[in-house]
Amino acid sequence: MQCPYCCHTDSRVLESRSAEAGQSIRRRRECLNCGRRFTTYERIEFVPITVIKRNGDRESFDRSKLLRGIMTACGKTNIPQQKIEALVDDIEADLQLRSRREVTSTELGEAALQRLRHLSEVAYVRFASVYRQFQGISDFVAELAHLQETPASPELMTVSRS
Repeated sequence: MQCPYCCHTDSRVLESRSAEAGQSIRRRRECLNCGRRFTTYERIEFVPITVIKRNGDRESFDRSKLLRGIMTACGKTNIPQQKIEALVDDIEADLQLRSRREVTSTELGEAALQRLRHLSEVAYVRFASVYRQFQGISDFVAELAHLQETPASPELMTVSRS
């Protein structure tokens, strides 16, 4: 493993533990050249999922991109990092269970919104404002009215497996 600080290729593993609900292994390493420590993750490589963007472009599903968006929405809400990562793990697991290897960005966004609604209404509205491209206060008011009118279902909505 290459050191991110000095690019030396020799390091030793200090600690290994299961991460992301057993989906990966987190390793704490120490560079044998500079002595600095860093963390790596080893995860199962799944069949790639393709995301079809609104404009028709296709790109590979990027877990870290989804995680960043949800973390931004959850900023300063005191939601533990573990819950946010579990939410993303759940979405990714649903994608891997699908028979189709393509998902639209709309399906992905709606799956994230459904789960965020159960986690935090504030995070839900923040994510919705970016995902649904709110243009002004009226969009926020309409979304809040919809949020109040529609009770949250007890089950989490999953990405359709068709």
